[in-house]
Amino acid sequence: MSTRVLLLADTHLGAGQAARLTDRIGPQLQVADVVLHAGDITNMSVLGALREHAPVHAVLGNNDVGLPLPERLTVDVDGCKIALVHDSGPAAGRAARLRKWFPDADAVVFGHSHIPWHEVDTCAYDGHAQHHINPGSAMQRRRQPWCTVAWLEADAGSIVGVEHVRVS
Repeated sequence: MSTRVLLLADTHLGAGQAARLTDRIGPQLQVADVVLHAGDITNMSVLGALREHAPVHAVLGNNDVGLPLPERLTVDVDGCKIALVHDSGPAAGRAARLRKWFPDADAVVFGHSHIPWHEVDTCAYDGHAQHHINPGSAMQRRRQPWCTVAWLEADAGSIVGVEHVRVS
């Protein structure tokens, strides 16, 4: 049986605002096995509200002043190594940079730009595929047409699916 991982980033919610997120992504939270947040949470209550639905792992974003979170994190989900970082740097050179930072990761989840993104980088040396995923933002679409989250499906050491989902 596969594991459904809900990917979030850039929620930018202050104290007392976590319900805005959980109301908006309620249907996704009902079926998530794990939640990964790639930073710019801005208030720990957001992570607390998410933890009421599933285990949560998160990293520090550039707006997460004083939050006790790591800048980078790698977690094992159903045999897959999934890395988290907030800012992946410029689009130019991103794949090589993420591969250098997390050489063994099967997926790297990042945020910062609010731009939904998914690419697969395949290492020429050994054929290892690494998914690079920005879920976009569930709360601030900025210049994007919609607010989004992403799903990653892991099964016995393999990434078997990645999908962006529009939220309203």
